[in-house]
Amino acid sequence: MPKAYKILFMSTIMMSTLISISAYSWLGMWLGLEINLLSIIPLMHNQKNMLSAESSIKYFIVQSIASTIILLSVIVMMNKSSMTTNVNLQSMMLMTMNSSLLTKMGMAPFHFWFPEVMEGLDWMNCLLIMTWQKIAPMVLFMYNMGFMMFTTMVILASMIISGIMGVGQVSMRKILAYSSINHMGWMISTMLIMETIWMYYFIIYTVISINIIMILKTYKIFFMNQLFQSMNTSIMNKMFFILNFLSLSGIPPFLGFLPKWLTIQALIQNELIFLPTTMIIMTLITIFMYMRITLSTLLMNINEQNWSMFMETTKFNKFSISVMNFFTITSLIIVTMMFNIL
Repeated sequence: MPKAYKILFMSTIMMSTLISISAYSWLGMWLGLEINLLSIIPLMHNQKNMLSAESSIKYFIVQSIASTIILLSVIVMMNKSSMTTNVNLQSMMLMTMNSSLLTKMGMAPFHFWFPEVMEGLDWMNCLLIMTWQKIAPMVLFMYNMGFMMFTTMVILASMIISGIMGVGQVSMRKILAYSSINHMGWMISTMLIMETIWMYYFIIYTVISINIIMILKTYKIFFMNQLFQSMNTSIMNKMFFILNFLSLSGIPPFLGFLPKWLTIQALIQNELIFLPTTMIIMTLITIFMYMRITLSTLLMNINEQNWSMFMETTKFNKFSISVMNFFTITSLIIVTMMFNIL
Protein backbone atom coordinates (compact mmCIF):
# COMPACT_ATOMS: atom_id res chain seq x y z
CA MET A 1 0.00 0.00 0.00
CA PRO A 2 1.64 3.27 -1.09
CA LYS A 3 1.92 6.04 1.48
CA ALA A 4 -0.38 9.07 1.16
CA TYR A 5 2.43 11.56 0.61
CA LYS A 6 3.78 9.48 -2.29
CA ILE A 7 0.40 9.59 -4.05
CA LEU A 8 0.25 13.36 -3.47
CA PHE A 9 3.72 14.05 -4.86
CA MET A 10 3.29 11.66 -7.80
CA SER A 11 0.12 13.53 -8.79
CA THR A 12 1.90 16.89 -8.54
CA ILE A 13 4.80 15.55 -10.63
CA MET A 14 2.37 14.56 -13.39
CA MET A 15 0.43 17.81 -13.11
CA SER A 16 3.59 19.96 -13.21
CA THR A 17 4.81 18.22 -16.38
CA LEU A 18 1.46 18.96 -18.04
CA ILE A 19 1.66 22.59 -16.85
CA SER A 20 5.12 22.98 -18.42
CA ILE A 21 4.32 21.48 -21.82
CA SER A 22 0.97 23.30 -22.13
CA ALA A 23 2.06 26.74 -20.81
CA TYR A 24 1.45 29.79 -23.02
CA SER A 25 4.47 31.69 -21.68
CA TRP A 26 8.05 30.88 -20.72
CA LEU A 27 7.26 31.95 -17.16
CA GLY A 28 4.49 29.34 -16.90
CA MET A 29 6.90 26.77 -18.31
CA TRP A 30 9.48 27.66 -15.66
CA LEU A 31 6.83 27.45 -12.93
CA GLY A 32 5.90 23.91 -14.00
CA LEU A 33 9.56 22.85 -13.92
CA GLU A 34 9.95 24.23 -10.38
CA ILE A 35 6.85 22.41 -9.10
CA ASN A 36 8.21 19.26 -10.73
CA LEU A 37 11.55 19.64 -8.95
CA LEU A 38 10.00 20.30 -5.53
CA SER A 39 7.68 17.30 -5.95
CA ILE A 40 10.30 14.67 -6.77
CA ILE A 41 12.74 15.48 -3.94
CA PRO A 42 10.54 13.95 -1.16
CA LEU A 43 10.04 10.82 -3.28
CA MET A 44 13.81 10.32 -3.56
CA HIS A 45 14.30 10.12 0.20
CA ASN A 46 14.50 6.54 1.47
CA GLN A 47 15.45 5.70 5.05
CA LYS A 48 16.70 2.24 4.04
CA ASN A 49 19.17 3.70 1.54
CA MET A 50 21.91 5.96 2.91
CA LEU A 51 22.88 7.25 -0.55
CA SER A 52 19.40 8.59 -1.32
CA ALA A 53 20.00 11.83 0.62
CA GLU A 54 23.21 12.47 -1.33
CA SER A 55 21.46 11.80 -4.65
CA SER A 56 18.53 14.07 -3.81
CA ILE A 57 20.90 16.94 -2.84
CA LYS A 58 22.89 16.51 -6.08
CA TYR A 59 19.68 16.41 -8.12
CA PHE A 60 18.28 19.49 -6.36
CA ILE A 61 21.45 21.59 -6.84
CA VAL A 62 21.83 20.76 -10.55
CA GLN A 63 18.15 21.27 -11.33
CA SER A 64 18.04 24.54 -9.35
CA ILE A 65 21.04 25.96 -11.24
CA ALA A 66 19.49 24.93 -14.57
CA SER A 67 16.14 26.51 -13.60
CA THR A 68 17.90 29.74 -12.57
CA ILE A 69 19.69 29.95 -15.92
CA ILE A 70 16.39 29.32 -17.75
CA LEU A 71 14.71 32.12 -15.79
CA LEU A 72 17.63 34.49 -16.49
CA SER A 73 17.42 33.69 -20.23
CA VAL A 74 13.65 34.30 -20.25
CA ILE A 75 14.04 37.66 -18.47
CA VAL A 76 16.73 38.82 -20.90
CA MET A 77 14.70 37.73 -23.96
CA MET A 78 11.52 39.40 -22.65
CA ASN A 79 13.31 42.68 -21.89
CA LYS A 80 12.67 45.16 -24.71
CA SER A 81 15.58 47.52 -24.12
CA SER A 82 17.95 48.43 -26.95
CA MET A 83 20.74 46.20 -25.64
CA THR A 84 18.63 43.06 -25.26
CA THR A 85 16.94 43.36 -28.66
CA ASN A 86 20.30 42.61 -30.30
CA VAL A 87 19.90 39.54 -32.54
CA ASN A 88 23.19 37.98 -31.42
CA LEU A 89 22.29 38.34 -27.74
CA GLN A 90 18.84 36.84 -28.34
CA SER A 91 20.40 33.85 -30.11
CA MET A 92 22.94 33.42 -27.32
CA MET A 93 20.19 33.50 -24.67
CA LEU A 94 18.16 30.95 -26.64
CA MET A 95 21.18 28.65 -26.84
CA THR A 96 21.78 29.16 -23.11
CA MET A 97 18.19 28.13 -22.41
CA ASN A 98 18.60 25.05 -24.61
CA SER A 99 21.76 24.10 -22.70
CA SER A 100 19.88 24.39 -19.40
CA LEU A 101 17.08 22.16 -20.69
CA LEU A 102 19.69 19.62 -21.84
CA THR A 103 21.21 19.76 -18.34
CA LYS A 104 17.79 19.08 -16.83
CA MET A 105 17.30 15.96 -18.93
CA GLY A 106 20.90 14.76 -18.42
CA MET A 107 22.12 14.92 -22.02
CA ALA A 108 25.84 14.85 -22.81
CA PRO A 109 27.98 16.92 -22.40
CA PHE A 110 25.77 18.13 -19.51
CA HIS A 111 25.37 14.60 -18.13
CA PHE A 112 27.83 14.78 -15.20
CA TRP A 113 25.10 14.48 -12.52
CA PHE A 114 22.88 11.83 -14.08
CA PRO A 115 24.79 8.52 -13.42
CA GLU A 116 25.80 9.69 -9.93
CA VAL A 117 22.22 10.52 -8.94
CA MET A 118 20.94 7.22 -10.41
CA GLU A 119 23.49 5.26 -8.37
CA GLY A 120 21.97 6.36 -5.05
CA LEU A 121 18.28 5.74 -5.84
CA ASP A 122 16.01 2.72 -5.70
CA TRP A 123 14.64 1.23 -8.92
CA MET A 124 11.27 3.03 -8.91
CA ASN A 125 12.93 6.45 -8.60
CA CYS A 126 15.42 5.46 -11.29
CA LEU A 127 12.52 4.61 -13.59
CA LEU A 128 10.87 7.95 -12.82
CA ILE A 129 14.03 9.93 -13.63
CA MET A 130 14.74 7.91 -16.79
CA THR A 131 11.25 8.30 -18.25
CA TRP A 132 8.71 10.80 -16.88
CA GLN A 133 11.23 13.46 -15.79
CA LYS A 134 12.53 13.66 -19.37
CA ILE A 135 9.17 14.66 -20.91
CA ALA A 136 8.98 18.35 -19.90
CA PRO A 137 12.60 19.33 -20.82
CA MET A 138 12.40 17.42 -24.12
CA VAL A 139 9.11 19.00 -25.20
CA LEU A 140 10.37 22.47 -24.24
CA PHE A 141 13.60 21.83 -26.13
CA MET A 142 11.45 20.87 -29.11
CA TYR A 143 9.61 24.21 -28.90
CA ASN A 144 12.71 26.40 -29.37
CA MET A 145 14.96 24.11 -31.35
CA GLY A 146 16.63 26.36 -33.89
CA PHE A 147 20.37 25.60 -33.92
CA MET A 148 21.09 22.68 -36.22
CA MET A 149 24.85 22.60 -35.60
CA PHE A 150 24.48 22.83 -31.82
CA THR A 151 21.85 20.06 -31.76
CA THR A 152 23.98 17.81 -33.99
CA MET A 153 27.00 18.26 -31.72
CA VAL A 154 24.92 17.38 -28.65
CA ILE A 155 23.56 14.24 -30.35
CA LEU A 156 27.02 13.04 -31.37
CA ALA A 157 28.46 13.85 -27.93
CA SER A 158 25.69 11.78 -26.31
CA MET A 159 26.44 8.81 -28.57
CA ILE A 160 30.21 8.91 -28.00
CA ILE A 161 30.17 9.57 -24.22
CA SER A 162 27.42 7.05 -23.44
CA GLY A 163 29.24 4.33 -25.38
CA ILE A 164 32.72 4.91 -23.98
CA MET A 165 31.66 5.57 -20.37
CA GLY A 166 29.14 2.73 -20.26
CA VAL A 167 31.45 -0.09 -21.36
CA GLY A 168 33.50 -0.27 -18.15
CA GLN A 169 30.57 -0.07 -15.70
CA VAL A 170 29.50 -2.90 -13.39
CA SER A 171 26.57 -1.09 -11.73
CA MET A 172 23.26 -1.78 -13.47
CA ARG A 173 21.94 1.68 -12.53
CA LYS A 174 24.89 3.42 -14.20
CA ILE A 175 24.60 1.16 -17.25
CA LEU A 176 20.94 2.12 -17.63
CA ALA A 177 21.85 5.80 -17.08
CA TYR A 178 24.35 5.78 -19.95
CA SER A 179 21.86 3.78 -22.01
CA SER A 180 19.29 6.52 -21.36
CA ILE A 181 21.77 9.18 -22.58
CA ASN A 182 22.27 7.19 -25.80
CA HIS A 183 18.53 6.86 -26.40
CA MET A 184 17.98 10.55 -25.68
CA GLY A 185 20.44 11.29 -28.49
CA TRP A 186 18.24 9.26 -30.83
CA MET A 187 15.11 10.98 -29.53
CA ILE A 188 16.51 14.47 -30.11
CA SER A 189 17.52 13.48 -33.65
CA THR A 190 13.86 12.57 -34.29
CA MET A 191 12.85 16.09 -33.21
CA LEU A 192 14.85 17.49 -36.16
CA ILE A 193 12.44 15.78 -38.56
CA MET A 194 9.14 14.68 -37.02
CA GLU A 195 7.74 14.99 -33.50
CA THR A 196 5.49 11.95 -33.99
CA ILE A 197 8.49 9.62 -34.25
CA TRP A 198 9.80 11.09 -30.98
CA MET A 199 6.53 10.17 -29.29
CA TYR A 200 6.71 6.58 -30.63
CA TYR A 201 10.35 6.31 -29.56
CA PHE A 202 9.67 7.62 -26.07
CA ILE A 203 6.68 5.32 -25.47
CA ILE A 204 8.56 2.22 -26.67
CA TYR A 205 11.66 3.15 -24.63
CA THR A 206 9.47 3.64 -21.54
CA VAL A 207 7.78 0.25 -21.94
CA ILE A 208 11.10 -1.59 -22.37
CA SER A 209 12.60 0.27 -19.38
CA ILE A 210 9.60 -0.70 -17.22
CA ASN A 211 10.07 -4.36 -18.17
CA ILE A 212 13.79 -4.37 -17.36
CA ILE A 213 13.41 -2.46 -14.08
CA MET A 214 10.52 -4.72 -12.97
CA ILE A 215 12.83 -7.74 -13.27
CA LEU A 216 15.77 -5.99 -11.59
CA LYS A 217 13.54 -4.76 -8.74
CA THR A 218 11.90 -8.16 -8.25
CA TYR A 219 15.24 -9.93 -7.92
CA LYS A 220 16.92 -7.00 -6.04
CA ILE A 221 19.73 -6.74 -8.59
CA PHE A 222 21.99 -3.67 -8.55
CA PHE A 223 25.32 -4.99 -9.88
CA MET A 224 26.32 -7.31 -12.72
CA ASN A 225 27.72 -10.07 -10.47
CA GLN A 226 24.24 -10.45 -8.90
CA LEU A 227 22.80 -11.36 -12.30
CA PHE A 228 24.62 -14.71 -12.33
CA GLN A 229 23.16 -15.80 -8.98
CA SER A 230 19.65 -14.35 -9.16
CA MET A 231 18.63 -15.31 -12.67
CA ASN A 232 19.23 -19.03 -12.03
CA THR A 233 15.96 -19.30 -10.09
CA SER A 234 13.78 -18.74 -13.18
CA ILE A 235 14.88 -19.62 -16.71
CA MET A 236 11.83 -17.84 -18.15
CA ASN A 237 12.66 -14.53 -16.47
CA LYS A 238 16.31 -14.94 -17.50
CA MET A 239 15.26 -15.24 -21.15
CA PHE A 240 12.85 -12.29 -20.86
CA PHE A 241 15.61 -10.19 -19.30
CA ILE A 242 18.04 -11.04 -22.12
CA LEU A 243 15.46 -10.41 -24.85
CA ASN A 244 14.51 -7.06 -23.32
CA PHE A 245 18.13 -5.94 -23.32
CA LEU A 246 18.40 -6.99 -26.97
CA SER A 247 15.22 -5.01 -27.64
CA LEU A 248 16.68 -1.97 -25.85
CA SER A 249 19.75 -2.17 -28.07
CA GLY A 250 17.55 -1.92 -31.18
CA ILE A 251 18.32 -5.31 -32.70
CA PRO A 252 15.61 -6.75 -35.00
CA PRO A 253 13.14 -8.45 -34.72
CA PHE A 254 12.42 -6.88 -31.31
CA LEU A 255 10.25 -3.84 -30.64
CA GLY A 256 13.20 -1.55 -29.86
CA PHE A 257 14.24 -1.76 -33.53
CA LEU A 258 11.05 -0.02 -34.72
CA PRO A 259 11.76 3.57 -33.51
CA LYS A 260 15.40 3.43 -34.67
CA TRP A 261 14.23 2.15 -38.04
CA LEU A 262 11.75 5.04 -38.35
CA THR A 263 14.40 7.56 -37.21
CA ILE A 264 17.03 6.40 -39.72
CA GLN A 265 14.48 6.33 -42.54
CA ALA A 266 13.20 9.86 -41.76
CA LEU A 267 16.71 11.32 -41.50
CA ILE A 268 17.85 9.75 -44.79
CA GLN A 269 14.69 10.92 -46.59
CA ASN A 270 15.54 14.47 -45.47
CA GLU A 271 19.06 14.08 -46.91
CA LEU A 272 20.81 13.97 -43.53
CA ILE A 273 23.21 11.12 -44.30
CA PHE A 274 26.14 11.94 -42.01
CA LEU A 275 24.12 12.10 -38.77
CA PRO A 276 22.40 8.65 -38.89
CA THR A 277 25.61 6.99 -40.15
CA THR A 278 27.62 8.35 -37.22
CA MET A 279 24.83 7.51 -34.77
CA ILE A 280 24.68 3.89 -35.94
CA ILE A 281 28.47 3.47 -35.65
CA MET A 282 28.58 5.00 -32.14
CA THR A 283 25.58 2.98 -30.98
CA LEU A 284 27.52 -0.21 -31.77
CA ILE A 285 29.65 0.50 -28.67
CA THR A 286 26.47 0.62 -26.56
CA ILE A 287 25.24 -2.60 -28.18
CA PHE A 288 28.53 -4.23 -27.13
CA MET A 289 27.72 -3.16 -23.55
CA TYR A 290 24.28 -4.80 -23.79
CA MET A 291 25.69 -7.96 -25.33
CA ARG A 292 28.22 -8.25 -22.50
CA ILE A 293 25.36 -8.23 -19.97
CA THR A 294 23.15 -10.66 -21.89
CA LEU A 295 25.92 -13.19 -22.63
CA SER A 296 27.12 -13.11 -19.02
CA THR A 297 23.57 -13.67 -17.77
CA LEU A 298 22.96 -16.50 -20.24
CA LEU A 299 26.21 -18.43 -19.94
CA MET A 300 27.23 -18.12 -16.30
CA ASN A 301 25.54 -20.41 -13.83
CA ILE A 302 26.71 -20.12 -10.22
CA ASN A 303 25.20 -22.47 -7.63
CA GLU A 304 27.73 -22.29 -4.81
CA GLN A 305 25.85 -19.47 -3.07
CA ASN A 306 22.15 -19.70 -3.62
CA TRP A 307 20.47 -16.53 -2.32
CA SER A 308 17.05 -17.36 -3.77
CA MET A 309 15.50 -17.68 -0.28
CA PHE A 310 16.07 -13.94 0.16
CA MET A 311 14.63 -13.14 -3.25
CA GLU A 312 11.34 -14.99 -3.28
CA THR A 313 8.81 -13.36 -5.57
CA THR A 314 5.04 -13.56 -5.52
CA LYS A 315 3.10 -15.42 -8.20
CA PHE A 316 1.50 -12.11 -9.26
CA ASN A 317 4.90 -10.50 -9.83
CA LYS A 318 6.09 -13.46 -11.91
CA PHE A 319 2.86 -13.50 -13.94
CA SER A 320 2.86 -9.73 -14.59
CA ILE A 321 6.52 -9.79 -15.63
CA SER A 322 5.88 -12.70 -18.02
CA VAL A 323 2.79 -11.11 -19.60
CA MET A 324 4.35 -7.65 -20.06
CA ASN A 325 7.55 -9.07 -21.48
CA PHE A 326 5.76 -11.41 -23.86
CA PHE A 327 3.70 -8.58 -25.37
CA THR A 328 6.71 -6.28 -25.60
CA ILE A 329 8.92 -8.82 -27.32
CA THR A 330 6.28 -9.98 -29.82
CA SER A 331 4.74 -6.58 -30.50
CA LEU A 332 7.02 -5.71 -33.45
CA ILE A 333 5.74 -8.77 -35.30
CA ILE A 334 2.14 -7.81 -34.40
CA VAL A 335 2.65 -4.19 -35.54
CA THR A 336 4.25 -5.30 -38.82
CA MET A 337 1.31 -7.64 -39.52
CA MET A 338 -1.19 -4.86 -38.76
CA PHE A 339 0.58 -2.48 -41.17
CA ASN A 340 0.49 -5.15 -43.90
CA ILE A 341 -3.24 -5.76 -43.35
CA LEU A 342 -4.06 -2.03 -43.35
